[in-house]
Amino acid sequence: MAALSIYAFFRHRAELKRILAGGDDHLLRGVISLFEEAGFPVLGVDEVAPKILACEGLLGTVECPAQTKPDIALGIEFLKAIGGYDIGQGVVVGDGRIIAVEGPEGTDSMLQRIAAMRRSKRMRLQRDQPVLVKVSKPTQDRRVDLPAIGPKTIISAVRAGISGIAVAAGDVILVEREKLMRAADQAGLFVIGVRTS
Repeated sequence: MAALSIYAFFRHRAELKRILAGGDDHLLRGVISLFEEAGFPVLGVDEVAPKILACEGLLGTVECPAQTKPDIALGIEFLKAIGGYDIGQGVVVGDGRIIAVEGPEGTDSMLQRIAAMRRSKRMRLQRDQPVLVKVSKPTQDRRVDLPAIGPKTIISAVRAGISGIAVAAGDVILVEREKLMRAADQAGLFVIGVRTS
């Protein structure tokens, strides 16, 4: 098996270099193509375990305040606009403006930046109700790298002063769903699945 792996590595070394030179989406598409060329089909989570995807509507017991809905809509619109650039799948919105955009560092690191800005008073919000919005990139292969939130996201969101999380229904994985929703409810954060099309 090890000999086969080494053979495959050297055989595809030039291809691997090309794959590693792009962004996340480029990398994942390249890896999928290598598996498919070797005869292994790659299935998406929606085919294998659709119940782990967020459904539409309120997912916990904390209500989504009406005043956050325009910010959620702005976050969705913004993520759709930048999705083709392979930047990220999350954004924090507050007071009708984009506060932070997720990059290669991921959601938790983005939320840590928000927490640091709030502690240092570099970020002030009139309503103090920022929201995290998660949506997949419109061009990404749905079989891999769908956005996800989990219990750790709730901890990071609380530290960042986030009031709630809006995720694209049928498009975002809920990691450890029961634990996630229990943590969100206990923290007083809303979690809502929204239609994005």
